[in-house]
Amino acid sequence: MTPTKTLDKQQQLSTMKRFATVLLVLVTALFLFARLQQSTGMWAWVAAFAEAAMIGALADWFAVVALFKHPLGLPIPHTAIIPRNKVRIADNLSVFVRDKFLATETLVEKIRGFDPAQKIAGWLSVEKNADLFAFKILAMLANGLDFIDDVRVQTALRHAIQQNLQQLDLGKTVGNLLGILTEDNRHQMLLNEALRKLAVALDDPETQKTLASMILEVSGREYPSLLQMLGMVANTDEFSLKIAGSLVASINRWLHDIGDDPAHPRRKQFDELVDEFLERMKNDASFHQKINGWKEQLLASPEAAHYIDGLWVQLKNWLRTDLSKDDSALREKIASAAGKMGQWLVDNPTLRDSINDHMADAARGLAIDLRDTIALHIANTVKQWEDKELVRELELSVGSDLQYIRVNGTVVGGLIGLILHAIVYLPVF
Repeated sequence: MTPTKTLDKQQQLSTMKRFATVLLVLVTALFLFARLQQSTGMWAWVAAFAEAAMIGALADWFAVVALFKHPLGLPIPHTAIIPRNKVRIADNLSVFVRDKFLATETLVEKIRGFDPAQKIAGWLSVEKNADLFAFKILAMLANGLDFIDDVRVQTALRHAIQQNLQQLDLGKTVGNLLGILTEDNRHQMLLNEALRKLAVALDDPETQKTLASMILEVSGREYPSLLQMLGMVANTDEFSLKIAGSLVASINRWLHDIGDDPAHPRRKQFDELVDEFLERMKNDASFHQKINGWKEQLLASPEAAHYIDGLWVQLKNWLRTDLSKDDSALREKIASAAGKMGQWLVDNPTLRDSINDHMADAARGLAIDLRDTIALHIANTVKQWEDKELVRELELSVGSDLQYIRVNGTVVGGLIGLILHAIVYLPVF
């Protein structure tokens, strides 16, 4: 509760207390004055009214005060009801909120009735809302950059990352990852794709000519004597080009053969090579030690640390520069993506239904823990309040209304006094 609202409630409570007390004083004075008139004639009726009104006012004052404290500070039994029963009230309140407001099906029905996916879709599809969403995201990002720029945070992050990397068994991790990638012969699919791309490249006459020229150039550089001997019996360039072309064509046919034959011996050889490598990656301690040694050298390298820090500084500088612009490219991208997402949801009712269903299922799964956690929080919070604080909060919340009970008790008590006086003294009775 804000200080202004607290002050307003306090003023309302004080005003109602004064009004009820003044009314009690008035009926008391009226009673005394009527008694001084010997309670004859009309004053008998006034005295009856004032006496009953005074009794009603005092009784209701006692009842209202007894809720919060001991009347007049006297330890009268069954008074100060709320402070005395704080624990029970806390437990009952938490159970009431849990069972009536946080019941699983109630939460699920609220989510379905609210239709969050439709609300999100409609909100994001409005351009100004998408811009606002992008602005909030960038504000969070800017705050995150300020947080990370703190030297203490940077030191802690760098230490945590380095510690985790040092503890990482890189060899075993890579082995497990490659094991997942090679399940169900996925590596053979990768091999097929590689062979297909190589074969397509070698099918191109220009590529074949280029490779043949490269082979011819290497041969001339590495085996000049052999080419001189061949020149004595044939045209060297023509003969070499034919040999190189035949070699390229043979390689191309070999690639096509492997790609077209699932049982090709080279495929089996490839499987064996992969299996051997994975086995070493997973279980060879010496291989792990060697890989982790490379990792330690890399982590200890000043050049690597400088390179990583340089990349991070460049990224932060780019982000800061972009975020400071009115026409931020990043903001435009986020807003555009948010708008497209909103429109996509608008145009796909089945997707919205799926999102709502998943949110309802998530709420159903979390409901029990959520209900119990909130109920426990309510109970513990109320129990930890000081008695004075609890009384003050309740008085501020409902005290003004309770003062009307005193006012009503005064008026209704007086009317009942008149009725009783009539029953006793009027001849008709």
